[in-house]
Parts: sequence; C-alpha cells; structure tokens
Amino acid sequence: MLAPQPRPQPWWRDAVIYQVYIRSFLDSTGDGIGDLAGVRAGLPYLKRLGVDGIWLSPFYPSPQADHGYDVADYCGVDPVYGDLEEFDRLVCATHQMGLKLLVDIVPNHCSSAHPWFRQALAEGRGSTARQRFHFADGRGPHGQLPPNNWHSMFGGPAWSRITEPDGTPGQWYLHLFSPEQPDLNWRNPEVAGFFEKVLRFWLDRGVDGFRIDVAAGLYKDAELPDSDDPTADARARDSVNPLAWNQPEVHDVWRSWRAICNDYAAHDGRERLLVGEVSVPTAAAQAAYVRRDELHQAFFFHMLTAPWDGPTFKTVIDEALNDIAQTGSTITWVLNNHDQIRSVTRFASPARARAAALLMLALPGAAYLYQGEELGLAEVDLPDEVITDPIFHRSGSRIGIRDGCRVPLPWSGHASPFGFTSGVATAAPWLPQPEWFAAHTTERALADTSSFWHLYREALTLRSSLPQLGDGSLRWLTTEPQVLAFTRGDGLVCAINFGDTSCPAPVTSQPLLASSPCPPGALPGNTAAWWITTPGDLTSAQPTTRQQDVTQ
Repeated sequence: MLAPQPRPQPWWRDAVIYQVYIRSFLDSTGDGIGDLAGVRAGLPYLKRLGVDGIWLSPFYPSPQADHGYDVADYCGVDPVYGDLEEFDRLVCATHQMGLKLLVDIVPNHCSSAHPWFRQALAEGRGSTARQRFHFADGRGPHGQLPPNNWHSMFGGPAWSRITEPDGTPGQWYLHLFSPEQPDLNWRNPEVAGFFEKVLRFWLDRGVDGFRIDVAAGLYKDAELPDSDDPTADARARDSVNPLAWNQPEVHDVWRSWRAICNDYAAHDGRERLLVGEVSVPTAAAQAAYVRRDELHQAFFFHMLTAPWDGPTFKTVIDEALNDIAQTGSTITWVLNNHDQIRSVTRFASPARARAAALLMLALPGAAYLYQGEELGLAEVDLPDEVITDPIFHRSGSRIGIRDGCRVPLPWSGHASPFGFTSGVATAAPWLPQPEWFAAHTTERALADTSSFWHLYREALTLRSSLPQLGDGSLRWLTTEPQVLAFTRGDGLVCAINFGDTSCPAPVTSQPLLASSPCPPGALPGNTAAWWITTPGDLTSAQPTTRQQDVTQ
C-alpha cells in the first residue's frame, strides 16, 4: 500500500507578491497615467524578476479624490485605466505566465459619487439609503457641531455636514478619511450582502484573491460616542481610535469572506487569498485576524516603522513569530508600500535598504514588494504645488504625505518620462520624475549586475529553489550586539550587520549571496548575507531556541 503523500502547501504561504500601483507603473496610452495595458506589457519584466504574483491598486471608476480608494463602482474599470475586456486580458496573461493576480478591495468606505451616497443625500433623514452610511444629527442648539470628536486619518474632523434636499443645513456623515470617502455602515446587512456579490464578481473573472483595505475598520461603536484620547487634535491621524477600529464584529466579515473563497477552491482546486491591511498596535492583536477561519494573511507593518537598529528588528521579528505564526498562518513581511516613505530614504542609506531586503526575504513566510524598491528608488521630494495627496490638502502639513513614493517608474533613457509613457503626443507623467531617476531605470538596472534589481532577482531565485527558505522554522544564533543571525532549515544562515564597521561573520565560508561585497569570514557594516553551511563553517556563534515549524 502506498504511503499517503503530504498535502501540497498552499501557494500563498511563502509567496512573494509585487504591488503594482497602476497609475505609476507603465502608461500605454500617452496620457501620463499608468493603466492595465501597461501592467500587461510589464509582466515579462516581473516574471524575470522572479515574483510569484501581483497585487493591483484600485482601478475602479472613481473621481480619484484618493487615487482610486474612493470607489464609485465596485464592478467596473475606470476609463483612465482601461475596461473590463482589458482587465480580462490581464488576468489571462498573468496566469499564462504562471503568476497570481490579486485585486484591491475597499469595503470600509466608498466614493461620495457612489450611487448609494447620492441616493442618501437625496432621500433625507431616516431614509433607508442613509442607513447604509453613518448619518447623525449634529450637536449644539442648531446641530452646527459634529456628532462626536473623532478625527480623520487625513486631518481635521471625521464628519462633514450636508445640505438637505430642501436647502437647509442638515445631518453630518462620517468619513475616517477624506470627505469624498464616506464610511459605510456595516451594521446594515445590506452592506455585507453587497460586498459578497462584489467578491463573487471578481472571483468569477478569475482573480486569485484580494488585498483588503482598512481591514481592521468597517465596524464602529454603535453609539458613536466621543473618543477620550487626550492627544487627538484636528490634525491627528487617529488610526488607533478604539471606537472606530478593531471592533469584534469585524471578524464575522472575514469568516464570511473566507467561506466564499473556500467554496471557490472546493469547486476548482484553486486557493484564493485574503490578505488584510490590519493596522493594529500589536502583533498579538493582528494575530486575531489570521485565525484559521478568517483572513489567510495580514500585512505585518512593524518593519515599516522600525529604526535601523538590530535589537529593535529582533524584537519585531520575535513578536511576529510568537504571536502570528502560532495561529497557523504565515507572517506577511513588508518593507515598502504605497503609503510609506521608501526604505532607501527611511534607513538613510541604499546599503541599509539592500541589507534589509535580504533579511526580509530570508524570514519565514510571505513577502510583499512595492514597485520600485527593486530599483533602489528613494523618496522623491516634490514641491508643494504638484502634491496631489489629500492628506496634504486636508491637514496643510507634509507629514505623512504619500506622493513621494508614488512617482511613476523610470524604465529607460536619460530624461523624463524615462520610458514610462509613450506615443506620438505624450502627456507629462502625472507626478514629475526627478533627473536622478536616470541612474535607476530598469534598462540600466538589468545591465548592471551590482544593481538592486539583480540583488532582488538572485534572492528570489534562491528563495524559490532552496527548501530552507520561505515557509518554515527559524533559530537565532548568538552574535555580537549589532548583528542578527539565524539559521533556516538545514544549513542556511542569514546574518545582518546593523553597525557601520565590519565584524566577524557567523560563517567562515564565502557567502552564497550578500547585499554588498563580503569577504569570507567578515560581515561589513550595513550588510546582510546568506550562506549554505557545512560542518566546521560556523564560528563561535551558537543557536538559541526559536520558532517551531507551523503549518495551516
């Protein structure tokens, strides 16, 4: 009798997904804005890089108040990006290359141009249409004050007052982001039913899963009471308001969505992925979202805010291993995304960003890359007059603005548009590209074997071929204080030197891969390296107990 064969691991457990911010990836029409056809044209580049799939930023019909995160139609394509036929061609081309495709879904809020919200404005107080949102009477003798003291993530109050159909000052509606993004009321079952239909619409078109925006949001305290946070002010990004985030009812949504994905997988054997943007303060709180019947993954953002410091990185990694991996899920590591300052700038050094990338790609679990990090792009310092981010226009502050990491990619040439847009009469890219992009084009990166691109490609090639990498276990090695080192599986060692001076490496042999030149036996400052060890290779570094191997 044949021994039972182990069940193959789900594809998402150790996948490396590339985030495509569509309007800045590649423009096929010459209007200065990237589009779905541009994404399709760029697929060979991404396949060559070695990723397992792509995640598309929102491409739905939208007034673009927040560049697509204000959705006016959840089952369409904005004409600036293409149409449904082009989307279907992209899905087909992605799958033909053996890649997965995830789409972004925005369930916490919609656009003020969405038919539901327009209906709510037209039908007045107490209407069924208003019950899909959070409408409330204002405080004060004439209702002239907001219903509570909550603040928007984008600055200012989280409430805007409307004019009623008869022309009189009326109720207020809740928007945790911009006024053009009214929050939906998930206590109304009509909202849940609507989004289940949206999921099925895109699953039926062949997508492999969803990235879920604001996954810790959706439900608000039913009484909408005042927040007692004494630090809140009119410019606070109130992302940890416990009255508006992380309510217990939200977990029922993810159980429902997981059941839908499981139904599709049971039908055709293709696992669909739910990965959530879960912005909660601790890894322990995040772990609740990736229990076996909820989200498959949740982005682990703590590396995005960690300073360049070995003990801090070790604490961040340990928290994830202790709390998230023990749920049976895998940790979803992130160093860059469309909302954060790029790692080259954040760590104040290209060398540090390269080292951090090797560290991340050696850790157990999945990883998400943000377009341009494989080119070593730094944050672009844009003048005030070209900034489009609603955070800037709402708050009057440059703190937290996101346009600097969203500048269109440089593909080729020596001057803007650097191959990003093409055609007989082309428009300028929607955000201006700096002259220094000439040193970071994909054309130049592919030709230079010492580039960021080749480092990422070699790391991804090794990650896909070495059984020690990806999902699995980790054991720390004891090292000098500024060095982190660990083993993966049988014989693979990763070490990173957070200091500025060279120190002895934990392995005596030549590295398999290093983020900067790394002679045998030494680990230069701000450098990470991988080794395959044999007996006698390890120096005095000793293993310490660390994570057990867990599977889901």
